[in-house]
Order: sequence, then C-alpha cells, then structure tokens
Amino acid sequence: MMLKQRTAIFKALGHPARLRMTEYLGGGERCVCDLVGVAGLGWSTVSRHLSVLKRAGVVTDERRGPKIFYRLNLPCVSSLLQCLERDDPPNPEGVRCCPSATDTMAGPSGASKVTCCGFP
Repeated sequence: MMLKQRTAIFKALGHPARLRMTEYLGGGERCVCDLVGVAGLGWSTVSRHLSVLKRAGVVTDERRGPKIFYRLNLPCVSSLLQCLERDDPPNPEGVRCCPSATDTMAGPSGASKVTCCGFP
C-alpha cells in the first residue's frame, strides 16, 4: 500500500465519530441506522462520515433493499484499535505491545523471554 493510501486511512480515522463507527464495525456488519445511534449524529452527517471511510478504503457497503450495510474492509484496523486500548504499560522503549506482536525467544541463559514488536 502506498504512503498516500495509508495517509488517507489515518486521516479518515482522525475524527471521533468515524473512529466510534469503525470500532463498532469491528463487531461485524451493521446497518446505517445502527451507526446513526452509535455516532449520536444525524443521518446526513453519518452518511458523510461513512463516505470518508469508504473513500479511504476502511469500509465497504452493500445495499439490501432500502437499507445499506457497512463492514470493515481493513480488519487490521480493529487490531490496531484494540492495541491502543490496552492498559498494560509500554516496554522500556515506550512501545505499547499488541498481543499479535509478541514472540517468545530464548534469552542468553537459554530461558524463554517475551519480546514485543522486536524489543526484548
């Protein structure tokens, strides 16, 4: 993915309402009517926010009769948001670790130790 595309994704996630809707979509596909309730905004405002997320490639939509359903197009966004919500302290380098980024490796004494994002 090119830098321009990645920048668009982070810009799209940069608004509290869009971030809330994205977190909610992490639980699965949702109708716009559900997202209106989660965002606490009017239909037209939610529609504009969903347009921004769709243009950035964060979500996709599907029309079923009169309703439009949205789902995450980038499941890694849920992982990133979960990582940011963790309460554990960052490692000595100040890096907060995600569960998917931890590995176990043998230390100098042969004992196992957990590393985070490449940091011991």
